[in-house]
Amino acid sequence: MKLAGKTAIITGGGRDIGRACAIRLAEEGANVAINYFSSSEGADSAVAEITAAGGKAFALQADINGQEGVDALVAKTVAEFGGVDILVNNTGGLVARKTIAEMSLEHWTTVMDLNLTSTFLMIKACLAHMKSGAIVNLASQAGRDGGGPGSVAYAASKGAVMTMTRGLAKELGPDIRVNAICPGMIDTDFHNIFTKPEVRTFVENASPLKRQGLPLDIANLVLFLSCDDSAFITGTNMDINGGMLFS
Repeated sequence: MKLAGKTAIITGGGRDIGRACAIRLAEEGANVAINYFSSSEGADSAVAEITAAGGKAFALQADINGQEGVDALVAKTVAEFGGVDILVNNTGGLVARKTIAEMSLEHWTTVMDLNLTSTFLMIKACLAHMKSGAIVNLASQAGRDGGGPGSVAYAASKGAVMTMTRGLAKELGPDIRVNAICPGMIDTDFHNIFTKPEVRTFVENASPLKRQGLPLDIANLVLFLSCDDSAFITGTNMDINGGMLFS
């Protein structure tokens, strides 16, 4: 058990990557706090799966774009499990594809809050309860290459998460390690909603590994960055994209 006795918070843990991370970390012994906004069914079923296997978990609905939701999530985690050792900032999204010419300030702010401000608020709140441990941020390949059509706001927010990761690694070391993951094409609702099927097929065929990634692929990397197997790694933004982009 690589995470026995540890407590992890997973934001956006009700579906896809977040849900896979919650279950994978619990399999390695972590107590898991699962945050969700609207995916109650996935979050509750993850808790049921974890507890059936002998683990400890709870799910809490909270809007972590604001201080009230963040404080409620962190407070419940500390009350249930005594502290925080691992924070996985998975909440985020594209919201809609909009060019700069089409984009309102409201859209820009919404995307920034969802992907960047929520990460800031969660880290700040958790630090009061983290004497050591690991923070894993979910960035994106878009943060490296600018993203696809209409995703400038999303790409900019993820690029900011990558830079924040580097800065926090310096600020919080040596006790807390901070890393980020930059997923490419992963088979999730994100791409079900925002990416055309023919584009996904093209990416599959063009990638060296000839497939889209799976949420479990991401969860396995999150586990690695959360445990002592990665004890000498901090400040990195790790690509996981089947070989579609080398950095």
